[in-house]
Amino acid sequence: MKIVSTVEELRIALPTNQTIGFVPTMGYLHEGHMSLVENARRENDVVVMSIFVNPTQFGPNEDLDRYPRDFERDEKLARDAGVDVLFYPTTETMYPLDMARVTVHHGADVLCGASRPGHFDGVLTIVSKLFNLVQPTRAYFGLKDAQQVALIEGYVRDYFVPVEIRRCPIIREETGLAKSSRNVYLSDVETVEASRIFSALTMAREALDTGQQVDEVKRQLTERLNEIPNSQIDYVELVDYPTLGAVSSDSTELLLAVAIQFERARLIDNVIWKKG
Repeated sequence: MKIVSTVEELRIALPTNQTIGFVPTMGYLHEGHMSLVENARRENDVVVMSIFVNPTQFGPNEDLDRYPRDFERDEKLARDAGVDVLFYPTTETMYPLDMARVTVHHGADVLCGASRPGHFDGVLTIVSKLFNLVQPTRAYFGLKDAQQVALIEGYVRDYFVPVEIRRCPIIREETGLAKSSRNVYLSDVETVEASRIFSALTMAREALDTGQQVDEVKRQLTERLNEIPNSQIDYVELVDYPTLGAVSSDSTELLLAVAIQFERARLIDNVIWKKG
């Protein structure tokens, strides 16, 4: 595995005339990231991973400074997973002038974007930069960040970026808790309680299967999540997917998405329901 940190090193390390599978991450890797690598390994000649904690997607009161970092651990996991090129740039490398950023005009003011203004501008800015640098054949994103996936898909269409976006399923603990780098912030008790998030989402999806109305499903889901001790709901939403707009009679796919704040960790999770 080649480890590179500059644009020049990356360009030398990238192959020519081979397919590239790209896995962008913020590090502190877990099984969810490794599943992305497995998919990329299966479908491409070369796998490139980036590790970069992107400052422009963090708000002033968010956890940029304490976001978990452990490059030695990540390097070993990436090597063992079969990553060919690991790109580990500095902020100065990724933002040499910081003279322009992507602005999201649709889909960034709901779900996570409603309480994190500017967050998805930062996400799409760094994704744009990484796509320009790596020029991947395919890029792999986990559906735990389903809003992010939808916006990246929209960006690729809007800017005619020649890359295939691969949606990858959420990887969960045996309890149902979605794998996340921020799970390290949960206490043992919170880890147990947080597993109830997926249970509530599963019951909501089953309610949709039985034909219950969206408003009633949302009410029941909110009620169940409110029963989780020592937590606070950030949002509970059911939206059309992948447009992220309001549910209508024409909707064939719905995203049931939630964000729950524990003492030191804000967790997001979702399920996607498809009309039978």
